[in-house]
Amino acid sequence: MADWRNIRNGLEIPTVNYCDQPYVARLKNGQWLCSLTTAAGHEGAVGEFVGVTLSTDQGKTWSDLVPLEDPSGPESCYSLPFLAPSGRIYVFYNYNGDNFRGDRRSDELGWYVYRFSDDHGTTWSERHRLPMRLTECDRNNTFGGVVQLFWCVSHAVQVGSNFFIVFSKMKTYIQEDNEGWLFKSSNLLSESDPALIEWELLPEGDVGIRANAFGSVQEEHNIVPLSDGSLYCMYRTSTGHPAYSISRDGARTWSQPEIARYADGRAIKTPRACPMMWRCTNGKYLFWFHNNATTTWGCRNPVWLAGGVETDGAIAWSQPEILHYDPDEDLGMSYPDLIEEDGEYYFFHTQKKIARSVKADKHLLEALWSQAETDGVTRNGLCLELREKEINCATVALEWSPNFWQGQGLTIDFRLRLNSLQPGQIILDNRAVSGAGFAVAMATPGVIRMEVSDRNHGFFWDCDADLLEAGRAHSVAFIVDGGPKTISVVVDGMLCDGGETRPFGWGHFTPYAVATNAGTPRQATVNELGQVRLAPSLDGELLSLRIYDRYLLTSEVIANHRADRH
Repeated sequence: MADWRNIRNGLEIPTVNYCDQPYVARLKNGQWLCSLTTAAGHEGAVGEFVGVTLSTDQGKTWSDLVPLEDPSGPESCYSLPFLAPSGRIYVFYNYNGDNFRGDRRSDELGWYVYRFSDDHGTTWSERHRLPMRLTECDRNNTFGGVVQLFWCVSHAVQVGSNFFIVFSKMKTYIQEDNEGWLFKSSNLLSESDPALIEWELLPEGDVGIRANAFGSVQEEHNIVPLSDGSLYCMYRTSTGHPAYSISRDGARTWSQPEIARYADGRAIKTPRACPMMWRCTNGKYLFWFHNNATTTWGCRNPVWLAGGVETDGAIAWSQPEILHYDPDEDLGMSYPDLIEEDGEYYFFHTQKKIARSVKADKHLLEALWSQAETDGVTRNGLCLELREKEINCATVALEWSPNFWQGQGLTIDFRLRLNSLQPGQIILDNRAVSGAGFAVAMATPGVIRMEVSDRNHGFFWDCDADLLEAGRAHSVAFIVDGGPKTISVVVDGMLCDGGETRPFGWGHFTPYAVATNAGTPRQATVNELGQVRLAPSLDGELLSLRIYDRYLLTSEVIANHRADRH
């Protein structure tokens, strides 16, 4: 079956050329409405405009794109749709209403405006402007407050009778010295006359959501409501980590921003890319990010997803799984949205020139939400299992050989106890005389490495340092995923993330490196030997071994580890 995580198996949304933020709302009549930014040129070029398109068949087909503003200008961009309880659909967006011309781009500035439709997106109202008061960030911006610099990537949220939109202002043109602000309306959900809709810019005072310790880049704020009505805000930085802050008083004040962390306490890693969150109808949360600590705009492939459950007035984030990938490692994706319908989950994203929708396998999401409790050995795909009392043999037969070229996977999950952490110890060895096969060995003191070769090409990856102790039993799993062409490592139930010493805890391997189908003339097999040598030079003890003919989810490996501790 086609890998649903491969975004090229998704469904395209109509655009002109450049496209951004394909955000979607499900209308009262069941149609989907997508608003997005598009242009014949590149991002930031003259001619950007907000367009809307409708689907009646869950994204299989879309209507022609309808501009909400004249594509000939002034620029309109970075829209978000919001469905009011009445069925009215709003679209909020930037509009360069004063036709201000910057020296590089003129699309993250101007007025904050909206239009609405009372007939399911068929016709649209005139434009209405939100009253954005000047703050310190505006008065001291690059243009001396002549124009306000801002943009929005978040969806709007409803909390009781209140409506909130969060966005990012910037002081320095372009995209530096940023902070978060919110518009709050206490009557938009009930008032139909735009002249009577009340607006308030929050937080109170002259400074938005930011922490000086995180430097200049603090932008692309987005929010989700907590069960008690509090607001949880996440945003990107250039530190290699996202930051978060919480308001307990309706956005009037905010906690000091902190680095976002997994439930186990480790800092979440993501580059300068949109860190999007959603609160799902089951009251649980999802977090879209990229699981690496690079500090620029790149490294957005693959997309990783964490699940969140509310704990003690905050969100406890699970360890992540790969959600989406492009077969071309250099082609990332971002600015996502999510629709739930009939118990299914549909994600939307852009690659700046293509926008798509992808129906997710909900079992992956459910695995994230239940990760903290799941306990039991995964049997699906298990092709070799040796328990502690069965592992005293020197070799064991292994008939299956993965074809990573065709998207197949391999997971090697084992437990061991080391007497020493010295390098050179071989834990598992499947290599033939030709060199084809895989091996797992101690690479440097305390670091386990997996090497894979098809006789002509190969790759390797190490676990994080300082996780292993001599004399203690450890579980280790190497996951080779032939879809996104990634290799990851889980040690004692913790997915390696690179720690403090490297930005990545997982690695890419090129699809041209190891093509392992023995039936194809120019491709050699990984499993040329047809067997695995067990602990041929191990100063310690191999306690158990499982080999799977597929990639395992992080959550499945964690469940294995939990079961093995019984």
